[in-house]
Amino acid sequence: MPRRPTLSPTKITTYLACPVKFRFTYKDSRGKWYMRAKSYYSFGTTLHRVLERFHDEGDIGVQTTDQAVAAMEESWIDAGFSSAEEMQEAFSEGKTILERYVNAAKDRPSNVHTLMVERMIKMPFPEFDLVGRVDRVDEHEDGTLEIVDYKSGRELVSEEDVRTDLAMCAYQLMLHHLYPDRGIRATIIALRSGAEASYSLTQDERSEFAHDLEQLGLQILRTEYDQLTPKPKELCRGCDFLPLCRTYPDFELLTTA
Repeated sequence: MPRRPTLSPTKITTYLACPVKFRFTYKDSRGKWYMRAKSYYSFGTTLHRVLERFHDEGDIGVQTTDQAVAAMEESWIDAGFSSAEEMQEAFSEGKTILERYVNAAKDRPSNVHTLMVERMIKMPFPEFDLVGRVDRVDEHEDGTLEIVDYKSGRELVSEEDVRTDLAMCAYQLMLHHLYPDRGIRATIIALRSGAEASYSLTQDERSEFAHDLEQLGLQILRTEYDQLTPKPKELCRGCDFLPLCRTYPDFELLTTA
């Protein structure tokens, strides 16, 4: 029996940005030879690993600022940095972020329980499964579940940012599927400043999002990727797959038009 297709917020966002990029990332094996490590991804992954340990109630090794910084050093990913100086600057910034975060966490209400850290969740649709990894889910005293997402590259965040963020809407949808009787809200924490904002989808918003997501998912599954012709756009400049797209006869002509 063939495996059910899975779609994640990352896959969907990639498709919306550029179906050709989706092809080379997930469908066409040639793409893997062109993918390059990104310093911002390495930095974000490192911080996520430390915060996972900090919020894991079964891990008592990361409870203070010193322990958090030590854990960052142990978990540090150096892929993608252009120089030792760039990496040192990122490390110093990570140290500042973690010290601020751990100190701020001391004011966290004692009646808030961490239910999940770095957990995969899933919701079935008729023709595919929606899957995603949540950074953290907290359970509040009134039973409300709060999805917490860390953004290592952001300084500012607003309620509107959370409301319109595809991943945050998808996480709310999946968590509501798992806990249909709970109130659910999503929070983004901008790690560079400590700013945070929250939003909770209404029932109507959730239903509309689920419908739109299903239609988009079907479009993604039914796209004939080998028939796609690359079309230049702004994101091409920093795309790993630009050399592949340039092999198409009309691509250069379009970029200079």
